[in-house]
Amino acid sequence: QIHLWESGGGSVQTGGTLRLTCRTTNYSFRHYCLGWFRQGPGKRREGVAAIDPAGATNYAGSVQGRFTISQDKAVGVMYLDMKDLKSENTATYLCAALPSWPQCQALITSGPWDGFGAWGQGTWVTVSS
Repeated sequence: QIHLWESGGGSVQTGGTLRLTCRTTNYSFRHYCLGWFRQGPGKRREGVAAIDPAGATNYAGSVQGRFTISQDKAVGVMYLDMKDLKSENTATYLCAALPSWPQCQALITSGPWDGFGAWGQGTWVTVSS
C-alpha cells in the first residue's frame, strides 16, 4: 500500500502563488498515476490535476493555465504549483494515486475515481483578499 502525505498549504492572498508537495517513501511513483483533488467548505470533492508516469497531464478547466502538476519520480515527490489564486480555490488539497494504465490521467476530470485507492490526509489552502 502506497502512503502519501501532502505539505505546503497555508494562507495566501488573492493573486498569490503556492506550491503543494505530495511525498511517498515506501513506493516509487513510476508505476502510479497521481492526482490532486480538493474539497472546499460545503463543497463536493473535485479533481484538480493528474499526471501519469510518462508525464502526461490533465487539468480541470477551472485551473487550466494557472496550476501546474509535476513530479520527480526518482525521489517520489509530486508538486502542484498554483498561481493567480482565487478565493474559490480555498480548500483542503489531497493527493491520491492509482496503479497506472493508459490515459489514466484523464480520470481526474472524467471520473470515476474509484481506482484512486491511496490518499494523503490533505493540506489546507486559504485564499483571501
